[in-house]
Amino acid sequence: MRVNRILLSVSLVVVALVLQVSVLARLHLPGAVPDLLLLTVLGLALVYGHVGGALVGFGAGLLADLAPPADHAAGRYALVLCVIGYLAGLAKPENGRLRTATGPMAVVVVAALGTTLLYAGVGALVGDTAARHVGLPSLLFTAALYDLLLAPFVVPGIMALARRAENDPLAETNSAGQKTDIASGWLSGGTGLRIGNQRNGLRVKAARARVARAGRIKGVKRL
Repeated sequence: MRVNRILLSVSLVVVALVLQVSVLARLHLPGAVPDLLLLTVLGLALVYGHVGGALVGFGAGLLADLAPPADHAAGRYALVLCVIGYLAGLAKPENGRLRTATGPMAVVVVAALGTTLLYAGVGALVGDTAARHVGLPSLLFTAALYDLLLAPFVVPGIMALARRAENDPLAETNSAGQKTDIASGWLSGGTGLRIGNQRNGLRVKAARARVARAGRIKGVKRL
């Protein structure tokens, strides 16, 4: 990943995790907690693609696994968000622009359901049965509902920031400057055309010298 991608992804993930732990988790809403971290991963995956989405998802999930008050095995949410980020990155548009909001909203709903199911499934494998006591159907419904309501305020902004970082004007200026320097260096460093011009100039000078010498010789003979 590029440096600007890494810096932007780390910043957004940290901000999303802090807001989710300190604000959203304390709202005590019925059912699931709005997953701001998931929406951040989805927004970045829709711009960076499946590879970038998987990397961002793994890093965000691992950070969530280690951040307090995490009460589950480390790596559990990292695995879930890595898979979700990869799958969401497959929905990245070819031209990088989304024509309608239907696609992202569908991705959000599927990701919310998939994250809840994967998290519960991995928990069942390691012996965590908390999802059974809370009720998996209610978790699925509330997770999809909360994330869908929060998505219009989060995903478009995340995608806009990611696109702006991708189209960095400073990078474009530097690349244009490098092209100019290369072109000027190519011309000033000596090319075949310049050598040809120098050779033509030497030939013209030699021809003029021969003409002048011939004129002097003729003048001597006339005398």
